[in-house]
Amino acid sequence: MTPDQLTGRARTHITELADPPCALHASVVAPFVNLRRAALADGFDLVAVSGFRDFARQLAIWNGKFSGAVPLYDASGSALEAARLAPPERIAAILRWSAIPGASRHHWGTDLDLIDRSAIGPGYRVQLIAAEFAPPGPFAPLAQWMEVNAARFGFFRPFRGVLSGVHPEPWHFSFAPIAEHARRALTPELLRGALEQAPLLGKEHVLQRLDELHARYVASIDWP
Repeated sequence: MTPDQLTGRARTHITELADPPCALHASVVAPFVNLRRAALADGFDLVAVSGFRDFARQLAIWNGKFSGAVPLYDASGSALEAARLAPPERIAAILRWSAIPGASRHHWGTDLDLIDRSAIGPGYRVQLIAAEFAPPGPFAPLAQWMEVNAARFGFFRPFRGVLSGVHPEPWHFSFAPIAEHARRALTPELLRGALEQAPLLGKEHVLQRLDELHARYVASIDWP
């Protein structure tokens, strides 16, 4: 991938999948379709509620949380008041759940947030919280199925709360053969270049600690 593709500033590597609607790296489409076909055979309607996400979208998420316009949560899921947190504390709280713009694995088109559409009714609002993926949550059976079957199709969970500083995300799966190349290619220097001219709130604090933040939240992942 090019530097712009790695940091979400280009989408020339992305293909739009029509059914179910999803934007993915072109080389991830076939593995995902095969994974979905196997899930369907076992009674799961596997769909992605998030696939590719560009730099601008990630920037909006970050700035919304940093400013307090978007809810900010601690590790237990309790709401935090952004205005009461010093910038380093605010940054740590954001990174527990969201990536620095330019550093999101969703930029690569290799990562998806997955649910079982057949497990919920038409009025259900997906929250992507741990309780939904543990018994008696609606997606607990899918989480168990993915634990057994995802690796057969090249997918794994990068955020299990072991090595990565990111909170465990049982819904987040990554296509390893391409994502691992992207992870190694996304250096602190490349990320710094993407951020220096961006209207990122708290930018001076992020750039001061970028090597440390990159090591904890980008380079460190949880392999199976």
